[in-house]
Amino acid sequence: MSNPLPCGTRGSFSLSFILLALALSSPTSLAQAPAKPTEVIVQAVSTLELTTQIEALGSLRANETITLTSNETKKITRINFDDGQRVEQGQILVEMTSREESALLEEARFNADEAKKQLDRVRELAKRGAASQAELDQRIREFEAARARYNATESRLKDLVLLAPFSGVVGLRQVSVGALVSPGNAITTLNDDSKMKLDFTVPAVYLRNLHQGLPIVAKSRDLGDKEFEGEVVSIDNQIDEVTRAIKVRALLDNKNHELKQGMLMLVDLKASSRNALVISEAALVPQASNNFVFVMNEVNGESIVERRQITIGERLPGAVEVLNGLSAQEKVVTHGLQKIRPGQKVQVLAEEKPFAEHAGEKSHLSDLIKSAKN
Repeated sequence: MSNPLPCGTRGSFSLSFILLALALSSPTSLAQAPAKPTEVIVQAVSTLELTTQIEALGSLRANETITLTSNETKKITRINFDDGQRVEQGQILVEMTSREESALLEEARFNADEAKKQLDRVRELAKRGAASQAELDQRIREFEAARARYNATESRLKDLVLLAPFSGVVGLRQVSVGALVSPGNAITTLNDDSKMKLDFTVPAVYLRNLHQGLPIVAKSRDLGDKEFEGEVVSIDNQIDEVTRAIKVRALLDNKNHELKQGMLMLVDLKASSRNALVISEAALVPQASNNFVFVMNEVNGESIVERRQITIGERLPGAVEVLNGLSAQEKVVTHGLQKIRPGQKVQVLAEEKPFAEHAGEKSHLSDLIKSAKN
C-alpha cells in the first residue's frame, strides 16, 4: 500500500489542478492579443542616369622630346640658340669644327666629277666600238666608288651641324663655345610642347569604361587648379601584376604653353553613361561581404516583408547602385529595419520619394512622419 502524501503537498497539487482547469475552461483570458504590425518607412526603387567618374594622378610629358647630343667628338664653334628659346624645325642649333671635313668633301667632289668625265668619254668610245665592255665596266665602278665616298664625306659634314628635328622650345644649354663634346654628352633638350602627353594609371576594374577618344579634364595646383581638356589617345597593352592598374595616355592642348614636362596633374574621367537602379543607402543591411534589403510585398491585402540579397555597384552620396536583385518600382524598407524579420507583417507609416527625385536633397525622418500623419 502506497504512503499517503503529506497534507501540505496535497493542498499544493490541488491548487495547481484548479488553476489548470480554469486556464483550459477560459483560454481567452490568458492568451495574448494579436501583435500590432511594425511601422516602417519604405522607398520605391528608382532609375537614375549615372556616369562613372574616375579620378587619377598623372605626369605630363612633351608631345615630342629629345636630348640634343653630338655624333662626333668635336669642338663647338657656334651656338645659335638661347636658353628657353623657341625654334623651328630645321633651324641650325649648334655648329662644330668642320674644316677637315670640308676639305675632304672638296676632294671627294673633284674625284667624283673626274670619274664622271672618264665614264662619259669611255661610254662614247664604246658606242663607236673603240673601247671594250670591260673598260666601260671599270669606269662605271670607279664612278660609283667616287660618288659613294663623296656621299659619306658629305654625311659626316652634316653631322657637325645640329638641326632642330621639330619645332619646340629648347631648355638650358649645358655647353659653351669651344667645349669638346663626344657622343652622349648632353648639349640641351628640345620639347615640342604644342601638345602634352598625360600618362596616368587607372584600376583595372574600370577597364571596360576606357576607350580611345574618352574626354578628360585635368588640373594642377601649380597653375591654380586651372582646367585643361583633352582625350584618351592610347591604353597600355598590359595590366601591372602588382598594382592591378593599367596605364593610360591622354593628349592635352597647350596653345599657351602653360603646361610643363613633369608637372603633376589631377585627372578626372567621365566614362560611359548608363541607366541604373538606385536605392537609399539606409535600406542596406550588410552582413559580412554580402548586402541585403527588406522588400515589401502585398499578400492578400497585407504588407509582408521579404529579405533579399542584392549586388551593389557604385556608391553615391546617400545612395547605392543596384546591379541585380531588385526591379524598378519595388519598395524597400529604409527605416524600422531593426524591428522586422522576414515574413513579418508591417504597416507603412510613410513613403520616401524615390532617390532619383530628391538626389542632392536631405530627407528628414521627422518630416516624413509628420506628412504621413497629416
